[in-house]
Amino acid sequence: MTDTNGARTPRRPWIVGVSGASGTPYAAAVLRALLHAGEDVDLVVSRAARLTVLDETGHPFRDAHAHEDLRRWLSAGADGTPDAFDPDVSSVRHWAAGDLAAGPSSGSYPARGMIVVPASTACVAGVALGLSKDLLQRAASVTLKERRPLVVAVRETPLHGQTLRHLVSLDDAGAVVLPASPGFYAGGSTAQQLVDFVAGRALDAAGVPHKLYRRWEGELGSARAGEA
Repeated sequence: MTDTNGARTPRRPWIVGVSGASGTPYAAAVLRALLHAGEDVDLVVSRAARLTVLDETGHPFRDAHAHEDLRRWLSAGADGTPDAFDPDVSSVRHWAAGDLAAGPSSGSYPARGMIVVPASTACVAGVALGLSKDLLQRAASVTLKERRPLVVAVRETPLHGQTLRHLVSLDDAGAVVLPASPGFYAGGSTAQQLVDFVAGRALDAAGVPHKLYRRWEGELGSARAGEA
């Protein structure tokens, strides 16, 4: 990231955790928007998430080829269209999910905060209970204890009582619980627009500027009028 004079500032990334829930296009949209905003990113993809990425995109995500696989993943649209985007992933630092000695596992590691997208119910439970069974959960726990912003974009339906209690625990601990629920008032009619709405709300919660969706301006029908 650079300052207003174009000088490189000390690296202080956003940590993005991708769990095994369905919804990898949400993660891709958040990552693209963070990079577009000039933010540095540390990426943690859980073991379960690798299976979901493969299932939803048809492509693997491998530690040894993380940047190559990440660029291919972020290049695709939410509907699977290849080369819909041209992301620059050079500022992304990838950490293996099993690396509990990684930078984000420590509170002394400089980070702006963390976005978990999508967040599975297993991930929610692990963070709420402080299990730290992998780097994703550990980084989220560190984010909470250091009082940094933590956005948890839970992607599951329906939700049962135990998961709801875990979500309340995360809210009590200072996290923002953000269900992956697209809004239609912004005029979204394509898969990408609906995905971008959720990604944009996650970035709103983190305080990162973006232009992913049309904001409400108090006028009924304004979104549809803008499409005319």
